[in-house]
Amino acid sequence: MINTEVEVRPATAADLSAVNEICNQYVAETHYTFDVEPMSMDARREWFSHYDAAGRYRLVVAVSEGRVIGYASSSRFRPKPAYETSIETSIYLAPESVDRGAGSQLYEGLFKLLEGEDVHRAYAGIALPNPASIAIHERFGFKRVAHFTEQGRKFGRYWDVAWYEKPVGAEPNDPAAD
Repeated sequence: MINTEVEVRPATAADLSAVNEICNQYVAETHYTFDVEPMSMDARREWFSHYDAAGRYRLVVAVSEGRVIGYASSSRFRPKPAYETSIETSIYLAPESVDRGAGSQLYEGLFKLLEGEDVHRAYAGIALPNPASIAIHERFGFKRVAHFTEQGRKFGRYWDVAWYEKPVGAEPNDPAAD
């Protein structure tokens, strides 16, 4: 459980250094991201420019005791226009904040911001093994829809990736959508 209050809010440019530090630790130490080189701050600022204050593509941070301890995002799934209502979600926590509830608060905040947006499906690719990521995605209603073997190579070996999918918003044939 979390020992202190966690605030989840939209990310600002002032949060990027902490976001970059969290992500780059996963780049350097884990197979959870298939990035193989740490991201520079210039590249992180360009990455941040793809997120909006409203709309499908959001970036939220979890702040505890004045420090960013994690982030979650909804990003473009694929560049082709027909994929526009699909998003890919990601979530990263500072290692000392894992298993303390901040991840659930991040996803709750992210999906609340997406309510009413024109989003039909959310996807998450999870490099395996990663039981913590699988657990949080399943807790939020994601279902495994694919398992790709040896999809990425990092640290001199190949890693499998499971893809998870979650319906978002009202279904087109749902009477509540009319």
